Amino acid sequence: MTDHHADQPHDVRAFFGPRAADWDTKFPGDGPAFAEGVAALGLQEGDRVLDAGCGTGRALPVLRAAVGPRGTVVAMDLTPEMLREAVRAGRDRYAALLLADVTRLPLPDASLDAVFAAGLISHLAHSADGLAELARTVRPGGRLALFHPIGRAALAARKGCPITPDDLRAEPNLRPLLAGSGWDLVRYVDEDARYLALAVRQG
Repeated sequence: MTDHHADQPHDVRAFFGPRAADWDTKFPGDGPAFAEGVAALGLQEGDRVLDAGCGTGRALPVLRAAVGPRGTVVAMDLTPEMLREAVRAGRDRYAALLLADVTRLPLPDASLDAVFAAGLISHLAHSADGLAELARTVRPGGRLALFHPIGRAALAARKGCPITPDDLRAEPNLRPLLAGSGWDLVRYVDEDARYLALAVRQG
């Protein structure tokens, strides 16, 4: 199984950089779906959570509310323009923003309770490596939410292309990919209004 839709870091920046300024206005109705995705993580007051591939930081207010003032929210993205838009929107008050690659996170082992990752897996050049790096930073029993505000069929229709059998986000492909990267898939939802794969850190 290959990552047909994965991008190298410079390709990710080239794609998202020019789109950053209009990103929030292009998808104005995604807020409730993001809130539901964050809720699925079951965060507690004081938890430590990473928003991996945070983009303009749309999930950050909800993540901060979930962990409270004693919690820690770290937001990482590979595209400087996206982080600049997050700051412009004032979302840096909810989290520490990092320019970083998910395959080389500047975080200690087992330092997180959870990871929220919206739209991330489709843009990883090496998905297994990225998921394994996320697993490294999360304590055993911690959680990962792979999220998108619309499901695979709706997203394919938006892009004008069919869903292919090798889609990494399809459950038969994703479950073994996660298992080999340190995660156990415990919940899978793929409907028009959202996509959510919830996994628990092995160990």
